[in-house]
Amino acid sequence: MAKVEEKKPIVQEIKDNLDGAKSVVLIDYLGITVDQDTKLRRATREAGVTYKVYKNTMVNLAIEGTEFADLAKDLEGPTALAISKEDATAPARVVAKFAKDIKALSLKSGVVEGTYYDEAGINVIATIPSKEELLSKLLGSLQSPITNFARVINQVAEQKA
Repeated sequence: MAKVEEKKPIVQEIKDNLDGAKSVVLIDYLGITVDQDTKLRRATREAGVTYKVYKNTMVNLAIEGTEFADLAKDLEGPTALAISKEDATAPARVVAKFAKDIKALSLKSGVVEGTYYDEAGINVIATIPSKEELLSKLLGSLQSPITNFARVINQVAEQKA
């Protein structure tokens, strides 16, 4: 009975972290060094992502009956969670960036805005730029023709003057 009471706060902590989350990514971290893990934790924190390691049984209890329940089938071996409540692609993007340099690190699967993605799918999600990057690219695309039009008008006015 005492063990169950010890597990309840941990399960509740996981549920609190998942509450309102836009995305959750499962990470296989077996074989990374402490230094690499520290750098990964710092990068995830800077991106507004919660990176935490929990026992698989605790995560299973916390995700039961939620939109993240599909992740249960991938909870084998050492697993870390990367959770974001703001940017849906941030966890996958940040971890995938590190996985390029650290071969021991890999994305297992994830749920992004209610949709489950396997390893291949979550790696594709990792290539999607952040919302800010997409907006700046859109703004640049919209601004370019206007700038070119203004230059042409200016050159015509200079030629007539």
